[in-house]
Amino acid sequence: MPQEHRPLRGIRVLLAEDPGMVRGALALLLGMEDDIEVVAQVAAGDAIVDAALLHRPDVALLDSELPGMSGLEAAAELRAQAPDCRVLILTTFGRPGHLRRAMAAGAAGFLVKDGPVEELAAAIRRVLTGETVVDPALAAAALSAGPNPLTGRECEVLKASVDGASVADIAAELRLSESAVRNHLSVAIGKTGTRNRTEALREARHQGWL
Repeated sequence: MPQEHRPLRGIRVLLAEDPGMVRGALALLLGMEDDIEVVAQVAAGDAIVDAALLHRPDVALLDSELPGMSGLEAAAELRAQAPDCRVLILTTFGRPGHLRRAMAAGAAGFLVKDGPVEELAAAIRRVLTGETVVDPALAAAALSAGPNPLTGRECEVLKASVDGASVADIAAELRLSESAVRNHLSVAIGKTGTRNRTEALREARHQGWL
């Protein structure tokens, strides 16, 4: 049956949320909706694909920040391995960069967590009919913010520099020369308008580029 004509009874939902109490409460609230059933709950990003393949949800609600693998990374994996599952990204902090990454990963929606559960339930139904659902304020911010100026390699080098990793450590992890690492870090610092790689990493995360 074409996705846009699927019935709105018994929508199967996978919920990926880190804090157990929050996850349980959200599952309980969604389960009170007549047409929604939470069929799986996971606490880590690297458990999402296996749970989706096992339980075959119609919609996956993914926290943008999860241990093991982020919800944004998991969205791309779901698109490849469970393409019939629609993905809604939930986030505590609405960052334009995260929205752009979610859409690029194939997500059908991106919502900030502070909304009422009724709006979330409505979004689940809407994405199942083929709509894309995005928080309006975040969509406007993304349009004004512009694209991520960092290349994929610059993002990798910045992420690898966490916790004060040395240039040699980064080079070994990414299989790059030390001179290449220094060059990527220098360019990233310039693009983020910061003074050092620690500030560059912080700014890139703040913008949602990482």
